[in-house]
Amino acid sequence: MREDSHKLAAQAEKLRDEIDRANYRYYVLDDPEISDAEYDKLMHRLEALEREHPELATPDSPTQRVGAAPSEKFGVVVHRRPMMSLGNAMDAEEMREFDKRVKRLLKSDADVEYVAEVKLDGLGIELVYEDGRLTVGSTRGDGINGEDVIRNIRTIKSVPLRLRRPENGKIPRLLEVRGEVIIPRKAFAKMNQERDEAGEPVFANPRNAAAGALRQLDPKITASRPLDVFLYAPGVIEGVTFKSQWEFLQGIKALGLRVNPLSRPCKGIGAILEYWNEITEQRRELDYEADGVVAKVNSYALQEQLGEVSRSPRWAIAYKFKAQQAETVVEKIDVQVGRIGSLTPVGKLRPVQLAGVTISNTSLHNLDEIRRKDIRERDTVLIERAGDVIPYVIRVTREGHPRAKPFEMPAHCPECGAAIVHEEGEVGYFCVNANCPARMRESIRHFASKGCLDIEGLGDKLVAQLVEKGLMKELDDLFGLTKEQLAGLDRMADKSAHNVLDAIAAARKTSLDRFINGLGIRHVGEHTARQLALKFKTMDALVAASEDDLLGVRDIGNEVAHSIREYFDEPRNLKTVKRLIKILDVEPPAHIEGRGAIRDKTFVLTGTLESMTREEAERKIMAAGGRVTSSVSRKTDFVVAGAEPGSKLKKANDLGVRALDEKGLVSILAGES
Repeated sequence: MREDSHKLAAQAEKLRDEIDRANYRYYVLDDPEISDAEYDKLMHRLEALEREHPELATPDSPTQRVGAAPSEKFGVVVHRRPMMSLGNAMDAEEMREFDKRVKRLLKSDADVEYVAEVKLDGLGIELVYEDGRLTVGSTRGDGINGEDVIRNIRTIKSVPLRLRRPENGKIPRLLEVRGEVIIPRKAFAKMNQERDEAGEPVFANPRNAAAGALRQLDPKITASRPLDVFLYAPGVIEGVTFKSQWEFLQGIKALGLRVNPLSRPCKGIGAILEYWNEITEQRRELDYEADGVVAKVNSYALQEQLGEVSRSPRWAIAYKFKAQQAETVVEKIDVQVGRIGSLTPVGKLRPVQLAGVTISNTSLHNLDEIRRKDIRERDTVLIERAGDVIPYVIRVTREGHPRAKPFEMPAHCPECGAAIVHEEGEVGYFCVNANCPARMRESIRHFASKGCLDIEGLGDKLVAQLVEKGLMKELDDLFGLTKEQLAGLDRMADKSAHNVLDAIAAARKTSLDRFINGLGIRHVGEHTARQLALKFKTMDALVAASEDDLLGVRDIGNEVAHSIREYFDEPRNLKTVKRLIKILDVEPPAHIEGRGAIRDKTFVLTGTLESMTREEAERKIMAAGGRVTSSVSRKTDFVVAGAEPGSKLKKANDLGVRALDEKGLVSILAGES
């Protein structure tokens, strides 16, 4: 028995080592050596082994990233060494002054060797490893005291739970390392798109989303957010010695910790300024928010000689980017009602040009955010475009005169007058009226949108008229509209009415995933709708599914399963769905086996396809068990290139990703290659 026990323990340890190595190759070296499917197999084997033999599970096992119960509050972590803040330089002249000051304090005219790093716009953290195992994870806090968020940090896959033993080196007895938690831009955009499709409020910017995710009391919620990390500064270290910042960065990388590959040594302030210019040009291509460049004196001996002042080091400075910001006036705060009844405050701005775009509206997200920033009508505010895309208010720069009263959410829906509900402890406010015109407008728009029934000509103004005139009170009313009803609406001539009716008639034939997505069920977007269609095959089967049945669907958890069941348990929703089932000609999902060539493979589509639309190609790939993403990386298995493919094909070639033309895709879908 003891021999068997030793064999099982060795087997578990070997699996952990293989998974740790795979994580290191993927997150630190950006050079994965096994596929996602192989990685999943390793993880499933370890999970099964630890489930059958619980005594084999260890705190640093990769299976333990998620599993802690929700916390009631965060404890306090006292940093052994204060986490300092950096002074800022706003132009090249201030950077040169910083360099002169460093030389003066060092009493030397020689060029100083710096290390240049990209300044991340994330949330500061500290990780503590003792004998190679992650034991403490905390936020920066006030620099002296941080919040204990170890259970949430454990869910971040790019944070190793135990350090690697470097070649010709050893693992430190104690290693404190500082860095920042971020959400990559593409992952942030995808997350917001999915939240929007599911009727949930979107996040203002990646930093706020990352901070909110790391401070969730339930680690399972944190695990569902695409958090990442870069590490760049030492705390207290025992057992190994680093003589410089560059040596430290290379040393922790060898230990399996993630550092930014764009960091580099720079001899003299001129090289730092060149680095700033380079990163400024690359800024929009970076997959994370950055707000400048940090210059640090490389030598730790010189850093100690230079010291610090007011909790800021004399040996480092942040050279900020020129922000895409503008001032304007909040002329009014309105409230918009979404398709699930959620109320979102929106700032009506005095139009202002920002990064080549006229900005006149901005989401204020929720009442808590408005109160935190104390935004009121007639206030002058500073706005910025997150990633040069989404405008948001940074802060109030000048109060209105006279100052308006603080904004309050309405007690009744601004569209229908129904009561507004707000559960204590929750951020959201909701209209309770399922027949609210605003909810119906948004529901119809979503139902007719491209990823759903794709009804051409059913634009916002026409939808608004249909609801206002009482011609549409339920989704299925769409299919009972007549030419006479449409022709009586503003700007709707006979021909236009005829075209809209033709588009509605064509939409009667649709796929099950589009039908499911079109219902606007909370938390259900295109991807989840496809998974549901593949699992249940018919709408009747989905309607009858229990929460346990739904939990058996790929990528669906408790919250989504509960939301789906809650939707179909509402009698009004169920009646509408049953009427639509009779009206629509719903195609069951095609399932292509692909003979193993596609299952669990990742595809990127680029260019124009001839024999099918990109949406059709995506559905076929997913039906065969593959995944479709929007960007090319080393994890991509195939890039499908149609006419005029653009930069994605070039990146695929640079990374050695296999490229397919349209014939190649058809062939692989048929299992011929």
